[in-house]
Amino acid sequence: MSVFAAAMDRIFTHATMAAPALWISATTSEERWIRIIRRAPDRVTDFGAGRFVSDTTAVDVRVADLPAPRPGDLIVIGAERFVI
Repeated sequence: MSVFAAAMDRIFTHATMAAPALWISATTSEERWIRIIRRAPDRVTDFGAGRFVSDTTAVDVRVADLPAPRPGDLIVIGAERFVI
């Protein structure tokens, strides 16, 4: 195991940095528990003379945990559901 792989394992298993989530396939209804790192940057959008701030949610997932996510798949974090 490389040093980088060991570091990624420690980050994704750390209780305060990563969280468990449930991935549900839109095509096969397969379910799999994965570990994610949740990010929530605000997105600022210019529209004419105004600026709008909208909440966004982005998650980091290891390719080893979820090798082929597809549009329409669900990621469930606690009681919240997010569509890819």
